[in-house]
Amino acid sequence: MRIDRTRFHDTVLAGVVAAASVALFILYGPDHLQAEGLPVEGVRDSDAFGAALVVLACLPVALRRRWPLTALCLGAVPEALLGVLGYGTGSSSLAGLVLLYSVAAHRGLAVALGGLTVSLMTYTVGATAGPARTTSWSEHVVVAMVLLAAWGAGRSLRLRRAYLEELRDRADRLERAHAADTRAARAEERSRIARELHDVVAHHVSVMTVQAAAARRVLASDPDLAREALSAIEHTGRLAMTEMRNIVGVLRTDARAELGPQPGMQDLPLLVEQMREAGLPTRLLVEGEPRPVPAGVDLAVYRLVQEGLTNSLRHAGSGAEAVVTVRHEPGELDVEVADDGVGAAGLPTRTGHGLVGIRERVALYGGILSIGPLPGGGFGVRARFPLKDGQ
Repeated sequence: MRIDRTRFHDTVLAGVVAAASVALFILYGPDHLQAEGLPVEGVRDSDAFGAALVVLACLPVALRRRWPLTALCLGAVPEALLGVLGYGTGSSSLAGLVLLYSVAAHRGLAVALGGLTVSLMTYTVGATAGPARTTSWSEHVVVAMVLLAAWGAGRSLRLRRAYLEELRDRADRLERAHAADTRAARAEERSRIARELHDVVAHHVSVMTVQAAAARRVLASDPDLAREALSAIEHTGRLAMTEMRNIVGVLRTDARAELGPQPGMQDLPLLVEQMREAGLPTRLLVEGEPRPVPAGVDLAVYRLVQEGLTNSLRHAGSGAEAVVTVRHEPGELDVEVADDGVGAAGLPTRTGHGLVGIRERVALYGGILSIGPLPGGGFGVRARFPLKDGQ
């Protein structure tokens, strides 16, 4: 059977307080008061009935944490009787101080003030209604100060407890907020990695598919050209694996990722050359004076051109040509990928997840993206990135 430790401790405390109170009741009788030169008029000798009242006043201490105000009121009755019957001067007993402290420490301000009022009234009744009389107001002041001190100690403990609880609640809220921020950051990082993987895989697989189809068509008639196409497929696959390894490396927890520099606008010539090898005639035009741009914008431009050329390779049709134009303007970077292929007829199949990811990239850096068929035929992807002064 499990024992309630709190109730057990309060019961033990009630016994200790009762024993101490009975000892004080017996020792500080009329004989002791007379020896100290204090008035003993009307003070009754210590007897068994008085000791029983003292014990009754101490028993409610066992309930001090479950029902503190009720316990205080129960203890106040025998305590007031002690004063009324002349067993003492009406001063508050040890049990009364413990119960007053408990009310102040475990209940709200209104109940605590009610408990203080009960204690003061108990003392007043015992001091004024009994036959024993004090000769000085200083005794009343001292008793009132002791009662206020016990009540103040209880209130101080309650306020400190409430303050610590508020600190714990605040710490829990901060921990939950931190966990939510961490989950959001992880979700954002997963989305970024998924976007990077899509861009890398979609581009390289598209190039490899076109090259494989070309190799299949010329395999019997021109084996040398087929071997070149197969070599290009191998090279493109290695590039894809390298980029995927760099991206997925950040997810490893058992080893340090071997990260290389992210691709940027300086890699556009190589990308254009790769598209030419895949069978899409591509030109790169750079207008204006090149200037350094933020790393995020640099990567976004590369991915935009990569996705635009991949879509042209897939959907523009045979004989189409793509043009990549990079314009460096004051306060702005303008990037466009345009082809003269299928155009509006291919629109439904040319707005997949890759272009949606590009839209997210451009929006992240405050850019403006336009995707759609061109007036003179063909299809275009254009983005304008705002740049701060000095970028």
